[in-house]
Parts: sequence; C-alpha cells; structure tokens
Amino acid sequence: MNQRVPAAPADMLAFAALVALSVIAGITFLDYGLGWDDYAHSHYGELLYSYYASGFADYRAFEFSNLFYYGGGFDLAASILDRFTTTDLFESRRLMGAIVGILGLIVVWRLARRIGGPIAGAAALILLAITPLYYGHMFINAKDSPFAVAMIFLLYTFVRAFDEYPRPKPMTIVLFGVALGLLIGTRVIGGIAVFFAGTALLVYMLAEARKLGYRESGMRAAKFVGTLALALPLAYAVMALVWPWAVLSPLNPFKAIAYYSNFWEKPWRELFDGTQIMIPEMPRTYLPKLCLLKIPEIVGGLAIAGIAGSLVMIFRGLGTPAKRASLALLVAAALLPIILTVITRPVLYNGIRHFLFVVPPMAVLAGVAVAYLFEKLNEYRRPAAVAGATAFSLLVGITVVDMVRIHPYQYALFNHVAGGVRGASDRYMLDYWALGFKEASETLLEKIKEHKLQKPANRKWKVAVCGPAAVVALELGDDFEATNDAKGADFAVSLGTFYCAELYAPIINEVRRESVVFARVYDIRRLSFTTTYVPMPQDDKRAATQATAHPIHTFWQ
Repeated sequence: MNQRVPAAPADMLAFAALVALSVIAGITFLDYGLGWDDYAHSHYGELLYSYYASGFADYRAFEFSNLFYYGGGFDLAASILDRFTTTDLFESRRLMGAIVGILGLIVVWRLARRIGGPIAGAAALILLAITPLYYGHMFINAKDSPFAVAMIFLLYTFVRAFDEYPRPKPMTIVLFGVALGLLIGTRVIGGIAVFFAGTALLVYMLAEARKLGYRESGMRAAKFVGTLALALPLAYAVMALVWPWAVLSPLNPFKAIAYYSNFWEKPWRELFDGTQIMIPEMPRTYLPKLCLLKIPEIVGGLAIAGIAGSLVMIFRGLGTPAKRASLALLVAAALLPIILTVITRPVLYNGIRHFLFVVPPMAVLAGVAVAYLFEKLNEYRRPAAVAGATAFSLLVGITVVDMVRIHPYQYALFNHVAGGVRGASDRYMLDYWALGFKEASETLLEKIKEHKLQKPANRKWKVAVCGPAAVVALELGDDFEATNDAKGADFAVSLGTFYCAELYAPIINEVRRESVVFARVYDIRRLSFTTTYVPMPQDDKRAATQATAHPIHTFWQ
C-alpha cells in the first residue's frame, strides 16, 4: 500500500489540527504548574546529563532515590533542551512534554490512517487530542506520557511490519528497534507489548493457515519473528542511551521488574466512589469505572464501537490477514492491561495515569470506527454523511469547551456521565498532582504586592503548605520559606482535596474551576497553629505530609 500522504480533505484537516495544537501548546505550556514528581525527576535528568558529560564517570544518577529503576530519557532530553532555551528547567520540562505529546498525536494519525484511511487518521488524531487524560498529562507527566507515546510508536512499527509480512523492510526493522528500545528504556513494564504482538501474530498465522496450512504458516511466522529480531541490537543500544543503569549489569532490568513487582511504600488512602480507600484495597472496578468516567463519551463510545467491529472482522475472517492482525494488536493493547488489572487487582492510585498507554490505541480504534460509519452513511445518502460529520464536530466541540473552561487542569477533568468536575469533586481525586499551587502562589504574590505588605524583620515570609511544599517554594521565590509545619506561619496554601481541611482563617484566594476548589490561600498571621509532621508516601519517595493541629484550626485531616 502506498502510504504517501495525498492532499485529501481529511489529510488537510489533520495537518491543520496538528498546526493548531502545536501553536496552542507553544502558547500555553507555561501555564502548567509543578507536580509532586517534578523536583525528583528534574534532578534525575541533571544527574543523567552529568553521567554523559563526565564521560560515563559520574554515577550519582544510579544512586538517586529509586528513579534509576526507571528509564530517564524524558528527563535527560528536558535537561538537554534547557541548555538551548531561555526558559528555566521546569519550564523546559513542560515544553518537552508538549513536544512528546504532539509526536504521539502524529504517530496516532499515521497509524490510524494506515489501517483505515485518511478519515480514520484525522478522526483518531482529533479524538486523542480532545481526550483530557492525554492532553493534560502530556505537559506534566514525565513517566506515563512518554511511555504511552513509546508504546503507540511500537504498535505503529508492528502494523508496518504486518503490512510487509513475512519479511519486513529495513526501515521498518530500524523503526522497530528504536521504538522497542524507547519503550523498555522508559519503563521496563513495556515488555507487556510482547503479549499484544503475540496475539496479533497468532491471528495472522491462523488466517494464513486456512490457505497455506499450519506448517507453512508457522514457517512464515518464524521468518517474520527472525527478521524483526535483527533489530534487537539497535533496541538494546537505544535502551542503553535512555536507561544507562539497565546495561551496567545484565541483570539490572530483571532487578527493576522485581522491584516494581511489590509496592515498596507505606500505603495511604485515596478517594474513590465517595469513599476513602487504602490504595492496596481498591476494588476491581477501579480502572474500568474510571476509564468510563474520565474518557469523553464520544471517544469512549467510538472506541467501544471500534473494538466491537474489529472483533467481528477478526472472528469472521473479514479483510486481509494484515488488517486483521493489526486490529487484533490494537484491541489487545487497549483491553488486555485493563483485563489483567481487574484479575490481579494490583495497588492502584492517582486515577488512571499509570494506564495512559491504553488511550492512544483506543483513539486509533475509534478513528477506524468513524471512517467505517462515515463510509456507510455516505453510501446510504450524502446528507446522512454530512449530518454524521456535523454531529461528530458538535460532540468534539463540547469536549473542547470543557477543556478550555478547566485550563490548565485538563488532566483532572471528568466527563458528563460523571457530572463533570463538579459532580466528581466529592467522589474522586481531581488535582492529585497539586497543579493548583502555581495559580495559588501567583495570587499570594499579587496580594502581598497589592496591599504593600512588609516582610517580617530578620526572616522570610513563612508559608504553611498542605501538599508538596517544594512546589510552593519554587513558585514564591527566595523571600519565602515553604514548609509543612504551620507553627508561626504567615500564610497557608492548601489543596482542595479531601486530606486538606478548610481553615478557620481569612481566605486570600481560592483557585476554582467549575465551582470546585483546587487550592486555597489563607492569611494566618494573627492565628496560632501547631502541627505534627507525619510523612505520607507517594511516588518516587516524594514527600507529602499530614499533620494534626488545634481542634479549631485543623490544617490536615
């Protein structure tokens, strides 16, 4: 199949969407605040840069926290980008996130177009772009977003390979090696892709066996696997580049698997379905329910239609073996992680960010469904196709409006089935990464300047923080001391989440979206608070804290 992009209307729409998204991302990436993990990951990136800059002599990156068990390609790339931009390191990280996210959109477009044509490609691109879970996380998530992009890139190379079965072309082999290295080098759990590929290969073998027999079909499959195996040295080299700790010892990747096979921190409670639940005890419904409530209705509905249609094609033997194998690959990538999670019931927290990698294949399947439906409507009657395109545009527009209203907290958005942010606020975690602290800190600075408040003599302003104090410290600057200890504090900044109680104190400002509080700023200069520091573990040894206080003036619940 000739994959050169003609000037079809759907392709022009896809180009226009990519340009618009790139411009919007370039204008708005500075709006996104820091999260719990930013300090740790930014430091990890700097240490990896020092490792390479020192000629592989500086080993501090492999002793820092537990991050060396992760690949650091994104952190390293952001550290390099920072040296070529005028932004600071954390702003460079947001820009790098936008770049990686846009690349993921491009891959989804090309993958859906290869399977279902120009309409499928444009639709998949648009549907992924309006998925707040993907769009919001691409600016702020140093682990799950790059992993999701690496995964869809690998799936794209598999689809290319199936189109060239049983002997993929040299360029496909190279792309496969790069994608595999990036995937495993980002998170070792990327090895799950072998099950997706195995499912697809089985579908291809069975399809060929009907004509060629099982022996010939098996030999062609072996030739296919052997040809792709030529990419393994390249994959290893790419993995070594983005995850150098993995190649210091042959057993290191297996040590990482063993490490992450067990939850290593003291569990905490998170809000799910209106109840505070310990994270190892989350019900089996956690992941599928949040998928249904977080993914926009139009994306989820079309993805379900795409999955159902794909299964019909696979089991009824419709289409070419390559197309059936490609659809099986995507269905497995979208559903298998969810099914395994329901069966095994691992520790679950932070919404579904750890499963962000299932969203791009869902978008591709949804795009294929759009192309099929449009074709059928067009065959029936041209006005019906126009009506379908209009309905699609209106539903996309509704989600875009929702995303604009909640900016820059898109990752916290729930769909209309959940009642939006307002309906979900008392039932589920929203701003669990504390992005609201950026806006809250900026407001505090404005109020101090507006009212010409004078800093206390011989000390900095002291700000008590319910959440990641380091984030507030960076946003406020050198004249402030941000701490989780409220004793003697001048101001308090707290998240709107359940574990931060409202204070009986003058409120300077509330960061709100859809009438839901994301963060509050208090003036507590004339009030007395005492706290007890009690660590609340989170990802990567980040330090959230809980404390008890005077019964009337409770800071942490």
